[in-house]
Amino acid sequence: MKINCIAVDDEPFALSLISSYVEKTPFLNLVAAYSNGVEGLKSIHENPAIQLIFLDIRMADLSGIELARIVEQTGRKKHLRIVFTTAYDQYALEGFKVDALDYLLKPFNFVDFSRAATKAYDYFTMLENSMNTAPAVLPPSTPQKKYLYLKVDYQLQKVDTSEILYIEGLKDYVKLYLKGEEKPLLTLTSLKSLEEKLNAPAFLRIHRSYIVGVEHIRSLTKNSVQIGQTTIPVTEQYKEGFAELLKNWL
Repeated sequence: MKINCIAVDDEPFALSLISSYVEKTPFLNLVAAYSNGVEGLKSIHENPAIQLIFLDIRMADLSGIELARIVEQTGRKKHLRIVFTTAYDQYALEGFKVDALDYLLKPFNFVDFSRAATKAYDYFTMLENSMNTAPAVLPPSTPQKKYLYLKVDYQLQKVDTSEILYIEGLKDYVKLYLKGEEKPLLTLTSLKSLEEKLNAPAFLRIHRSYIVGVEHIRSLTKNSVQIGQTTIPVTEQYKEGFAELLKNWL
């Protein structure tokens, strides 16, 4: 598989270096290199085959963050990913918010670049496999595992949903508490977004800030559930769905 990519950077040396790194990487195909964000954006609109952008953040005419936000609105986000390249580490959080695939801090070497390129290869391989796999490959009687693919520390991580004990929503992030793991996974998304991706019978929203894995509930009362050593309250807004669960237990 070849990944079609472009490089966008207003520093000639940096643009030349990135282009040379791309050309040294067997699974990358350099479509073009641009010295400003406007030309890069035009190329993205005109060429639907572009899959990956190595993108500088600080540029005079159109910044990398602004370009990334425009890409988010095009509907191509799933098939067009970004690796930011910048000399300023204070932009890391901004890059995370626009769901960058990776973040290369200048000056970076070919090893650093290869690591980011491999993330891109893994992502597009996974995407291609998911599009080519027919849902009826397994017989109906065979249970199929469900996975979430979440951005954790600039890596795409595969999470088996059956291992999720409960999920806690924060302001811009969520914490996923997993079976057998001491520390939760932290990812930049909303609780509502995750709720839409999870199987409704297996997970239940019981609080503005919590979704619980039903099979991991150890005990419950009329107003709370116990998962491991954690007690999670049930709020009035979600009592109706919880009442059905309580009824099944009784």
